[in-house]
Amino acid sequence: MASMAKMKFHVAVTEESLKRLNQHARNERDREEAWVSERRRELIVPGLSRRAAAAIRRDIRARVARMRRTGELGGTRDDIVTRAVREELRARGLDRKWPKPPEGEVDAPGRRWGTPPSQPMGEGGYSHRVSVNLPYSLGEAVRRAAYWTSKAAVEALQEWADRWGDGVNVAMREAERDGIPADLALMAAVGNLSAPQSALEIRDRLRAQVLTTGDLIRAAIDRIAYGEQGELPEDL
Repeated sequence: MASMAKMKFHVAVTEESLKRLNQHARNERDREEAWVSERRRELIVPGLSRRAAAAIRRDIRARVARMRRTGELGGTRDDIVTRAVREELRARGLDRKWPKPPEGEVDAPGRRWGTPPSQPMGEGGYSHRVSVNLPYSLGEAVRRAAYWTSKAAVEALQEWADRWGDGVNVAMREAERDGIPADLALMAAVGNLSAPQSALEIRDRLRAQVLTTGDLIRAAIDRIAYGEQGELPEDL
């Protein structure tokens, strides 16, 4: 029996993707309600005993749960996204047993080391946020896949930053997050060498190799918004 524990993710998405996701979830809810209503007509039988009626209701609930698992019924929005996340991991070849990252590596606050600086909501088209509750084992797999897939690029970006620095804006944000006095962070940032264009291009290529949990879940949501859904297996 799969664990009921959940892991929550907050993901920035485009308005269109969110609209399509919510519409798909509403359509699936309506389809499920119609199916259940049709089955409940079996209860409208003269002389049907209470025991027999209870057995029919149990059977309906069991069939709904089974049909949600197989994808015949979409289920809740979280069920729909869960199915798509599993598909996204399979499509990328990331549905494997990842080792546990070093202690504290995936629990640090703020953005993942090496990702581009955060943009205000609305820039890049990501104007909305969606909260997703994944089964805990799947959420952990997403976090581990993102960590190990990005590890080499992140280490290269750390070496890049040691040589060239991250720039004043990034340094100030990092200092605020880590509780470092702003004047000290500013002095350190200003003292770094100015990176040439060739070095900046290397940094951009490395950043493009960093995979975040948001990247994976966003891609899964786009599968729902613009693609097809498959089965919802009980394990990864």
